[in-house]
Amino acid sequence: MGEQGKVVLRVLIGTDGLPQKVEISKSSGFDRLDRQAQEAVMRWRFVPGKRNGVAETMWNLVPVNFVLE
Repeated sequence: MGEQGKVVLRVLIGTDGLPQKVEISKSSGFDRLDRQAQEAVMRWRFVPGKRNGVAETMWNLVPVNFVLE
């Protein structure tokens, strides 16, 4: 289909490292790629952010690149 692009997702990462919420910050221009990026990131596990040595729920920007080779 020739679709490629970069999706930037805004991800709320919980204290357990699991994504709690995923929003599109910048679209790739293709709904299919945007949805696939959201679904993939929801399965990922992150290292939670810490403040004063204590894990805290935080928002983070996550870029996902789709490139045809």
